[in-house]
Amino acid sequence: MQEPIPTVQLSSGISVPALGLGTWRMGETRSRAQTEIDALRQGLDLGMTLVDTAEMYGDGGAESLVGLAMEDRRDDVFLVSKVYPGNASFEKTIRACEASLRRLKTDRLDLYLLHWRGEYPLEETVSAFEHLKREGKIGAWGVSNFDTDDMEELFAVPDGQNCAANQVLYNLARRGIEHDLLPWCQEKGVAVMAYSPIDQGHVLSNAGLIDIAKAYQATPAQVALAFVMERDGVIAIPKSSNLKRLAENRGSCELDITDEDWDALDELFPPPAAKMPLEMR
Repeated sequence: MQEPIPTVQLSSGISVPALGLGTWRMGETRSRAQTEIDALRQGLDLGMTLVDTAEMYGDGGAESLVGLAMEDRRDDVFLVSKVYPGNASFEKTIRACEASLRRLKTDRLDLYLLHWRGEYPLEETVSAFEHLKREGKIGAWGVSNFDTDDMEELFAVPDGQNCAANQVLYNLARRGIEHDLLPWCQEKGVAVMAYSPIDQGHVLSNAGLIDIAKAYQATPAQVALAFVMERDGVIAIPKSSNLKRLAENRGSCELDITDEDWDALDELFPPPAAKMPLEMR
């Protein structure tokens, strides 16, 4: 019997899986659509019921795929999407959300994120998010690619402290957020969603990581995902259209890594010694 997927509690009190499904680069090729839909449904079957998408991905194609994948099981899914910064004015945020809802074939998002900072004032975007909450079109809102100073500015605007999550690049090889952003979010109760949690595969050839994985009869990807989920309040959202790899990702929740091996990972992938600029993909 599999170990349950660990959960992260959002500031709203809702608990979500710490291992979800990413959809970046999905919905771009019609010939792959059914494979990608099948993968999303397999991921849901495995308990990875947090699904992250965005209006940007495939110019809406990823949202359309997610809508098809979950059309008979919407209530099982914690659904996350994102608004383009260029659509982040008050009126355009509302229109963008409604367009996402149509593509997703649903009446609500569970979490709606500002994809990155743009030209519109944060006050305006937050006001739109709060309006969408009151209308029942989103359950909560958050941001993506915000560094510590961005988060402090956000929390200073009206209702800014209602931010539920910050989605950022985070993995073994890119640990800069551990210096200040991650502790800041943990202190404020803001969940961190880690995109590219295996660094798009770049970390997987590291010889030391391979040796550690072998000691647990695991794969390097499983250890890399376990590393991300070991952090309080962090959610990993790997993307895969490969059914075998989805099951492999789910197996990362089974690992019980020793303190000695966590230390060994720190030697292989040192944590930051000082503030680093926020990395983005």
